[in-house]
Amino acid sequence: MKKILLLLVSVHMSLIALADEGMWIPMLLEKYNIEEMQSMGFKLTAEDIYSINQASMKDAVMIFGGGCTAELISDQGLIITNHHCGFSSIQSHSSVEHDYLTDGFWAMSKEDELPNPGLTVTFLKYMKDVTDSVLNGVSESMTMNERKKLINQNIKKIEEEAVKNTHYTAVVKPFFHGNQYLLFVNEVYKDVRLVGAPPSAIGDFGGDTDNWMWPRHTGDFSLFRIYADKDNKPAEYSPDNQPFKPKKHFPVSLKGIQEGDFTMVFGYPGSTEQYVPSYHLEMLTQKVYPPLIKMRTKKLEVMNRYMAQDPAVRIQYAAKNASVANSWKRWRGEIRGLEKLNAIEKKENFQKQFLQWARQDQQRRQKYGTLLNEYETLYQQLGDVRLARDLLLEVIYRNGIEIARLVSKFQPIIKAYEEEKPDQQKILKLKEALKSDVKEFFKDYHRPLDKELTAHILTIYQSEVKPQYLPSVYDMINKKYKGNYVRFTEHIFQKTIFSDEEATIQWVERFSAKSIKKLKKDPAWMLYDSFYETYRENIYPLYQSLMATNDSLNRIYMQGQMAFEPDRVFYPDANFTLRVTYGQVKGYEPRDAVRYHYQTTIEGIMEKDNPDIYDYRVPEKLKELYRKKDFGRYGQNGTLPVCFIATNHTTGGNSGSPVINADGHLIGVNFDRAWEGVMSDLMFNPEQCRNISLDIRYALFIIDKFAGAGYLLDEMTLVE
Repeated sequence: MKKILLLLVSVHMSLIALADEGMWIPMLLEKYNIEEMQSMGFKLTAEDIYSINQASMKDAVMIFGGGCTAELISDQGLIITNHHCGFSSIQSHSSVEHDYLTDGFWAMSKEDELPNPGLTVTFLKYMKDVTDSVLNGVSESMTMNERKKLINQNIKKIEEEAVKNTHYTAVVKPFFHGNQYLLFVNEVYKDVRLVGAPPSAIGDFGGDTDNWMWPRHTGDFSLFRIYADKDNKPAEYSPDNQPFKPKKHFPVSLKGIQEGDFTMVFGYPGSTEQYVPSYHLEMLTQKVYPPLIKMRTKKLEVMNRYMAQDPAVRIQYAAKNASVANSWKRWRGEIRGLEKLNAIEKKENFQKQFLQWARQDQQRRQKYGTLLNEYETLYQQLGDVRLARDLLLEVIYRNGIEIARLVSKFQPIIKAYEEEKPDQQKILKLKEALKSDVKEFFKDYHRPLDKELTAHILTIYQSEVKPQYLPSVYDMINKKYKGNYVRFTEHIFQKTIFSDEEATIQWVERFSAKSIKKLKKDPAWMLYDSFYETYRENIYPLYQSLMATNDSLNRIYMQGQMAFEPDRVFYPDANFTLRVTYGQVKGYEPRDAVRYHYQTTIEGIMEKDNPDIYDYRVPEKLKELYRKKDFGRYGQNGTLPVCFIATNHTTGGNSGSPVINADGHLIGVNFDRAWEGVMSDLMFNPEQCRNISLDIRYALFIIDKFAGAGYLLDEMTLVE
């Protein structure tokens, strides 16, 4: 148990932080966690993990891009993250002639490393509790809008002062639903180059079929290198930049793992909702997720068919397909996992005891007595508008109707022309940016796929949302096209001026104030604008209003839970800030009479080999190495370890996080969770929740034996 003493023993154990549960703030480990970590086998100190006075592990961990984690593995700026985190960069360098997704990529010297415009890595310099400063002047008598306005003003001032006269960036983030605030001061490096990536047959082995599943045999890693200027400071890409010299990098362990070994994951988990009421779980599992799953099932069905027919389309839609499939499978797993946990009933039982406690005292009764009734009323409205919002985003932005997403990019230039005194220099820059967007769009676009999918998407949206959330375009579909979505879609794709890349770029170049009228008559624009107007007028204001109320209730409910359990050490929900989770290597039992081992090996890859299925085509060279048992120093007991599972509490954003052993050495790279435990974002089940990691020995084997890029190991600190 994580330091929990309950005054009310009847509180259900599922709502208590169990062993291995928690995403802990690094600067507070000395106060709350380090003794337990050391009792589990950890041999270092809290200062070794997080320090602002000396080099520590935090200096070797970073945000990779906008949503993953990566870690330094050499003193020359070499970093490792997941293949799926580097996927878009790998794809951007790929073509039919140079298909790095299929064939892999390995720079055999630093001169061969490929730049990635827009890709950044972000290091944390320090964090600081600024709760008092953020809440300065805030009172309980304020309205929600007054409170929010003052807090935002205070935050802006804190952030500006924190980075004054520096090249750092700063952000203040709320914890415990706005009951605590921390400042994060960061350093962002902008020259990040692709060093190596295995072919997708290794890096994405198993594809969507194996995603979220155990056993797993995926070599989910890629290598990049950070470059800096001559002073080792962040700089835009330049051939003159030098490999970054870090304060700290992780030694890489060749010792292997055993069941029961201590593991620590250090990274940037994205978002969790551990302390929400039962009504929230009901909304997700019964109202929101089923239609979203239905929408994405159709997207995947159409994408998969076109990708199977054409290798070029497969490359174009590989990243899109993976993005769609990821949440599609997770939502299904969450529903199943929460049902298995009987999570809603457990939340309800907790709420009954909380309410009983609240009613025992007049002051508590006044503050918390009506809280759950207010939640119930709120969620009766929030469910419908949340569904409409999420489905509308699926229609336009989340790999939905792509032609509509393209025309949406014309909004900035329209606004620029409609200003009282249009700035011609600004307009020229917007045109150049728009042409770049158009080129990027058509690079990964297949018109027949988009056309077929559009009709399906429009049909599903209409069937799932309340009438008040239907855009006006549906009136035209029903009146002019008699509800025939295929005919309506034919009309859009026949009449739109955005027919192909060359025509669209020419139109952008000729674009003027007079063009706006023609644009607004284009059927693709009319479709997009209809949905945008519905979102802006009917959905967004109501959603924001309800969420503001929800935020206020969450803040009070969080206060109440802490008061109800005064001796419990709560961990904050994930919010894409640096966190520590710890546990142990451990198998599990997903269902009756089934026991999963903690580790997979190369034998499992060969067992799954199927040349007829793209996701299971094992490269011939890997087969040859297997037949010869040529595993080098990376093998163990006559085989080659591939992946392992542990009890660490992880979520999205932890992809690419270092998995550290008791000595502080890198033993793996976190990349997924087992499907039976994906509900851990909402409720943790210690019997089922497992994080899935790549065994670092398999990555080293691929780099050395498979790719022939063993020179990269020369710059690592290997521990045998």
